[in-house]
Amino acid sequence: MRFATWNVNSLKVRLPQVLQWLADTGVEVLCLQELKMDQDVFPLAEIKAAGYRAAWFGQKTYNGVAILVRAPLEMTDVVAGIPGYGDEQRRVIAATVDGVRVICGYFVNGEAVDSPKYPYKLEWLSKLEGYVAAELAKHPNLLLLGDYNIAPEDRDVYDPEGWHEQVLCSTPERDAFRRLIALGLSDSFRLFNQEEKQYSWWDYRQMMFRRNKGVRIDHILVSDALKPRAQACEIDKAPRKWERPSDHTPVVLTLAD
Repeated sequence: MRFATWNVNSLKVRLPQVLQWLADTGVEVLCLQELKMDQDVFPLAEIKAAGYRAAWFGQKTYNGVAILVRAPLEMTDVVAGIPGYGDEQRRVIAATVDGVRVICGYFVNGEAVDSPKYPYKLEWLSKLEGYVAAELAKHPNLLLLGDYNIAPEDRDVYDPEGWHEQVLCSTPERDAFRRLIALGLSDSFRLFNQEEKQYSWWDYRQMMFRRNKGVRIDHILVSDALKPRAQACEIDKAPRKWERPSDHTPVVLTLAD
């Protein structure tokens, strides 16, 4: 089975690309972030026509997450949001698919370390950590997929000096990432790929994608119980080359059956 994450930066704009990518890859589970659409306008008919089921948590203009599952696979125990956390921003949805607990998250960006949004990011990360810990206790077979808005190490950034202690790369954010790992998770991409200059997001400006000046902020963390089943994790750059692309590209994890 393949599990993927993709920040599409507006599902309304990127729906044709999502449908094309699903047709090209046949991936079994796709987690989407930044839907940027209300709950009641989600394109369920088009998703179903492509052979997928969906659970989503939409929000107009900003945020929004979804899990798409290829039929006949089903989702059970769908939970939207972080239970007990009164967050107005719709950033998390979870479901169980074929015995795997899938948590899809659009992590807070934080804007800048001196922004009022930065403390919210750190608070949100703390709440997520507690939620993931509780989910792991119930579901040992767990994946945490999404746009983390965190580059875990200097090698995940094209210019470590320029990004030093900036948002996405600050010590508190990286510490939060390490605390998630300490719960009993692994960065699935780094289980297989130790090459330099591997990124999942590139700014639209200054031909950053063409120059490969990006950051790796889209991740799939795999639980210790699932790790023996991990066979590959790859960044698929193809959709970033398409017309009107998202600034992110998919990351795909393959698990043995």
